[in-house]
Amino acid sequence: MGVVVVVLPKLEDSKKVQKILNQHGFSDVLACANGAAALQEVNQHRYGVVISGLRLKDMYFRELLEHLPKHFQMVVMGSANVVGEAAGFGLLALTTPLKAYDLVNTIEMVFGQMERRFKKSGPKKRDEREENYINNAKLLLMERNYLTEEEAHRYIQKCSMDNGTNMVETAQMILTLYFAE
Repeated sequence: MGVVVVVLPKLEDSKKVQKILNQHGFSDVLACANGAAALQEVNQHRYGVVISGLRLKDMYFRELLEHLPKHFQMVVMGSANVVGEAAGFGLLALTTPLKAYDLVNTIEMVFGQMERRFKKSGPKKRDEREENYINNAKLLLMERNYLTEEEAHRYIQKCSMDNGTNMVETAQMILTLYFAE
């Protein structure tokens, strides 16, 4: 799971939120006193959530939002009459007084969405060794079975789907069967 950076105008409030999240199983939670410190923290992590007040000691939430890396989400926290401003930016908002279960559920929901987004980012790229297995299997099929490259590729794809394996494993099986003869 990613990091949660809590940056509120009062450091003691940030630490209270940090404590609540720690008690509910979030291990990587950092409390910051200002936006600059929060930006330093987020730049040291791959992804996460920033819980921010509307007005920080050194900047407004909008400035912090503009400088967040792309794999960070922001949740704004404040009184009901001021968090409406965050809605114009498409941000989630938590109203104070804060209920612990609202905080925990919101952060869990945001991380769930982020993890689904990471999974949807597409298939992982194959390294050179894996590509070589597939290319060698295609060449073998083309030579022995007189297939075109496209037909050999489709054959490996179909076999991998039929067997419930990925294409690299299927290519390895084809090569193993050939060299075992």
